Amino acid sequence: MHTSESSRAADDGKGVGLGHGKGVGLGLALVSALAFGGSGVAAKPLIEAGLDPLHVVWLRVAGAALVMLPLAVRHRALLRSRPALLAGFGLLGVAGVQAFYFASISRIPVGVALLVEYLAPALVLGWVRFVQRRPVTRAAALGVVLAVGGLACVVEVWSGLSFDALGLLLALGAACCQVGYFVLSDQGSDSGDQAPDPLGVIAYGLLVGTAVLTAVAHPWTMDFSVLAQRADMNGTPVAAGLLLGWIVLIATVLAYVTGVVSVRRLSPAIAGVVACLEAVVATVLAWVLLGEHLSAPQIVGGAVVLLGAFIAQSSTPAKGSTEPVAAGGAESRLSARENAA
Repeated sequence: MHTSESSRAADDGKGVGLGHGKGVGLGLALVSALAFGGSGVAAKPLIEAGLDPLHVVWLRVAGAALVMLPLAVRHRALLRSRPALLAGFGLLGVAGVQAFYFASISRIPVGVALLVEYLAPALVLGWVRFVQRRPVTRAAALGVVLAVGGLACVVEVWSGLSFDALGLLLALGAACCQVGYFVLSDQGSDSGDQAPDPLGVIAYGLLVGTAVLTAVAHPWTMDFSVLAQRADMNGTPVAAGLLLGWIVLIATVLAYVTGVVSVRRLSPAIAGVVACLEAVVATVLAWVLLGEHLSAPQIVGGAVVLLGAFIAQSSTPAKGSTEPVAAGGAESRLSARENAA
């Protein structure tokens, strides 16, 4: 009797703890989506004020790397234990995503760029199916079809691809790098005490990203005087330094910290679903703050893209599973351990 009650109480305790952990993870993922979503509307006025998109990316990443530098020093052991992870996260999750995205919004609307970028959930599905060679569900395939169909509405293919083709390709490049961000953010999450500290991974990822972008962007050619002026945000003058501070502290440091920690708590699949809200946030902010109005078909197409991304990502097979089941995240790993025990 006592043993049964104790076991039941322990199971209840695990359920409460797991639910609490997942709730915290979802909250962090939501904060990350909101923070990332505000980057484009702050960056575009700087670009229109005269800064090159790559220079804005460099300022963003270098500023965040400077803020995170103490954490890099604290977790310097990662340089020996996880050099490939740090390099990959810096190249794809930091430099690649930001450079492609900022370059794309210099040519196409912020909302459109993010909607294309958030084809990433469907691309994650492709990674699972063709690289990891794991089965996927019919629902996942349906999600991909919906995402591609929605994208066709976003770019209005019936009007002869009215959007800048290069801008769309740059946004697609950001989507590919976004896949790397989610996959690499989860690396080592099931290693227990040996898991790499997420703050250390972010700090070194930002340093690697800064080094790469310095070689590409040539920041010494930047017109730094723009930062002392005011930028125009749909007719409202805003201090350029204030916009840069928002991009560095909120849209980069806060966004990456909450984003990576949420992936560790949830799994790339679930975190990727919540991250799709970034596109909605950015589109609404660009509409309100930048006056970037989208047509009715584009709004409908954007909703379909997000729906397709949600279905595709939520149908990704769980870790350690050979069956085409829905994503499980932390709870699936815990259940597997308990069954094994």
